This record gives sequence, C-alpha cells and structure tokens, in this order.
Amino acid sequence: MEKASDGRERWMALALICIGVVGVLTTWFSATAILPELIAEKGLSASEAAWLTNAVQLGFVVGALATSLVNLPDIVRMNRLIAFSSVLAALANASLLLDPGAAFAIFARFVTGVALAGVYPPALKLMATWFVKGRGLALGFLIGALTLGSSMPHLFRALTSGADWRTVVTLASASTLAAALLFALAIGEGPYPFGRATFNPRQALNVFSSKPILLANIGYFGHMWELYAMWAWFLAFAGAAAKTLNPFPFGSASMLSFVVVASGVAGCILGGLLSDRIGRCLTTSGMMIASGACALSIGFCFDGPGWLLAAVAIVWGITVIGDSAQFSAAVTELADQNFVGTALALQMGFGFALTVVAIWVTPIVAQMIGGWQWAFVLLVPGPILGTVAMLTLRTLPEASRLAHGAR
Repeated sequence: MEKASDGRERWMALALICIGVVGVLTTWFSATAILPELIAEKGLSASEAAWLTNAVQLGFVVGALATSLVNLPDIVRMNRLIAFSSVLAALANASLLLDPGAAFAIFARFVTGVALAGVYPPALKLMATWFVKGRGLALGFLIGALTLGSSMPHLFRALTSGADWRTVVTLASASTLAAALLFALAIGEGPYPFGRATFNPRQALNVFSSKPILLANIGYFGHMWELYAMWAWFLAFAGAAAKTLNPFPFGSASMLSFVVVASGVAGCILGGLLSDRIGRCLTTSGMMIASGACALSIGFCFDGPGWLLAAVAIVWGITVIGDSAQFSAAVTELADQNFVGTALALQMGFGFALTVVAIWVTPIVAQMIGGWQWAFVLLVPGPILGTVAMLTLRTLPEASRLAHGAR
C-alpha cells in the first residue's frame, strides 16, 4: 500500500516535471506566434513562413527516430538527456535574435525540433517511473503542460502587442534555460524504473511487431494528423475571421489562439481522469469524435456570432489534445518494458512526420479554396481513422493490460 509520504513525493515530482515541460515547450511555436511580424519585416514568402513552423516538426521527427534507433532514451539518464536537450533548444531558439536570413532561421527551427525530441518522449517515460496507478492522469497532466507551454508564445505576443517580436523569442529562450536547470538539479527517476537497455537497433522496429501496439499507433497517427495543423494554423484562421467579425472574441486573434490552445490543459486532465476510469480506448475514441466534429463545423462559425466561434474553438482546443497522453500511456503498458523509451520515441517520430505533411498541405488547401473558412475540413479523416483503430484495439485480449483492465 502506498505511504502518504510516497504519495506526496510522486505528486511533487509530477508538479516539477510539468513546470519544466511548460518552460521548454515555449520554444515550439515561438516563431509561429510572431509570423505576421517576421513576414512584414523580412519579406518572407508563403513557403518560407510555413517552413518556419514545419522545420520544428521535421527536426523533431529526425531527433525522435535517431534517438530511437540507438535506444538513447533507454540508455542515458532521462533528467540529464532532458536538461542537455533543453539547453540546445534554448540556444537554437535564441539564435533568431541574430536576425538571420530565412535559410538560417529555418535551420535554427530544425535544430530546435531535434532538441525537443530529447525532451518530450523522455519526459513521458520519466513521468511513468513515478506512477503505476493513475498513470493515465499523470501523463494527462504532462501533456497538459506541453499544451500550456506550446500556447505561451501566443500569450507573450498578445501581452506585448506593439513591442518588438524579439521579446517573444527572448522570453521563450529564458523559460527554456530555467527549465533545463530544474531538470538537471531537482528531478530524478521515480520508484518504478523501467529496465535499462543496451544498444539494439532491431528493437526500433520490433516495437511495431504486435497488433495491439500497431493499432495504438494508428490511433495516435490519426490524432496527430489533426492536432498540430490545427495548432499551427489556428492563428491564421482567427486572423482571417477577425477582418470581418467585430467584436472579436477575447479582443484579438493572438489572445483567442492562446485561449484555444491553452484550453487543452483541461482536456488533458479530463482525458486522464476518464482514461483511468472508463478505459484508454473509449476515452481516445470519444475525444476524436468530438474534435473531428469541431474541425468539420468550425467553418460554419467563421462569420460569427463571436460567442459561437469562441465556443466551438474552445471545445476543439479541449478535445483535440485531450486524448494525446493516452496513446502514450497505452504504449507504456503494451510495449516491452525494457524499451518503453524507444517505443515512445518511435511512435512520436512517425506521428510527427505526419504533422509535417498536414501543416504543409493545410495552407495550400486554404489558398486553393479561396480562404481559411473551410480549410480545416482537411483534418477530419485523421480522427475518423484513429477512432476506428482504437475501437478495434478495445476488442483484443491484450487490451486488458491497459489502465489495469479499463479498456
């Protein structure tokens, strides 16, 4: 039976890890949040602007796949790997302050993505060493921290309206360096460590060899097709709507974008609570059905009224990320326990590769159809496919290993 002191210790570890993740993840969309200013000041083309966002995704893919091929998350102590990667992310992000040309800026964003691959998957595994019971809720808090961190550049921009765009970059880099110190000095592994792996590249492919893990990954891939394209381009959608909608919800497109993305924190906590109670498969399926419905319907709210646009957008912000942690929780329960970090990194590597395509094609579709109003319909097939995969997983006997039998 868990002692009260042990319970306090694990919740303290949860709080510290989440605070650290919020700090580091401010670098993810730091350039995306200031794209209007960068386009105006540097004369970026539409393609260059899109790649400032997509380079982070591509860098994350390369970093995640590279670390999984050498089993790095299962060999190096997680807090050390996260701290080193956080410093690299801060430095790469801060290099934007040097006013580089478009090519160097895109490369810097790529390096930022590589560095974040050394933070996000290991942080998930680090969290899991503190929790067996309640792991779904704990990982929900962690993805909530990721969500809040990803939304912070929009808040920085909204609160410093009229200030130089470099303020947003400076705040994001400073937050990341502070988080690096936190991981290096205050956070360690919990009482439920996973087995320590040795170098074995074959394991990078073996994590996909079982049908349950494959279905969990397909569910994750469908979820990812929708998530980052929505996060990346909601500011553009809101900015287009703001041109004709007055008054505009929360006063500006940046503030609405912050509220929408940050609302996902509530979704992550709700997803964790539901997942531990009614099951991983039912929770993820329900979230994807709701988020897909929002992607399909938000175009009808483009012209207002403002309260309806805000309501649908916030529900979308809650549900589009609310299931994310549960796909990772499922992998920690279904995979070989000696290679959980590798399994998570590989799942995310392929998942984020899909986000590169979704982020790239969404503005192209918007241009083809004459605006942003109906562009997000493109994202609907993702949650449909993901829902089918997770409901199929629920029928398999191996699903009994999820959430202590809650499917």
